Amino acid sequence: MILLKRAEEIDLMRQAGRRLAEVLELLAGMVRPGVTTTEIDRAANREIRRRDSFPGFLGFEGFPKHLCVSVGEQVVHGIPDGRRIQEGDLVSLDCGLIYRGWWADAGLTVGCGRLDADGERLVRVTREALQRGIEAARPGNRLGDVGHAVQAHVESEGFSVVRGYTGHGIGRDMHEDPEVPNLGAPGKGIEIRPGLCIAIEPIVNEGQPGTRVEADGWTVVTSDGRRSCYFEHTIAIGDDGPEVLTRVGAAA
Repeated sequence: MILLKRAEEIDLMRQAGRRLAEVLELLAGMVRPGVTTTEIDRAANREIRRRDSFPGFLGFEGFPKHLCVSVGEQVVHGIPDGRRIQEGDLVSLDCGLIYRGWWADAGLTVGCGRLDADGERLVRVTREALQRGIEAARPGNRLGDVGHAVQAHVESEGFSVVRGYTGHGIGRDMHEDPEVPNLGAPGKGIEIRPGLCIAIEPIVNEGQPGTRVEADGWTVVTSDGRRSCYFEHTIAIGDDGPEVLTRVGAAA
């Protein structure tokens, strides 16, 4: 576990996070009927590079594109492939960039046009679960408190938390220690300390928590074919609590 102590390191993480938040806001605005996942991927590459940054997902462990676009029953790691987005689709955008050697990682799920009531509730609950997790990420708490906050809210609403995919530490690399599970027991796990930077990312299924990986070796889908939803922020732990680095309007 790496703790950032120098002010300039935290500031660079803030700058990376702000750039990624701007990119994601633009990409979310592109989601409309007829737009292809490839068009969104190209825009991600263009907008990241315009901000003096590098698309961190490109080539990461062999990933072939600039961001992940997961639609409907796709859970995470969807490869942009020319699919046309349709009215009523749930579209998850997961993106990361590197700015001056520092990572930011974030994502969100947006509805294409008008969502049905269940889809709207799934998005709302997942967004709320992320906020509950962030609020629990305070100095003196433990990572089990974060996971428990996410899990308790999701399951109280009748949805399920995906197993096997977690948040993570972040800084010079995208995936650093510690893992940040979306389930857990209060008071368990690593103590949260000032200087820790982590990505919290609830992944919530409409139905059962089971998943499988498709033949492309990347795209994760729900086992029961029902929809999935995802939200993620990179946060830094300060003396007074968590600071969200990838929220639009975050400090430069």
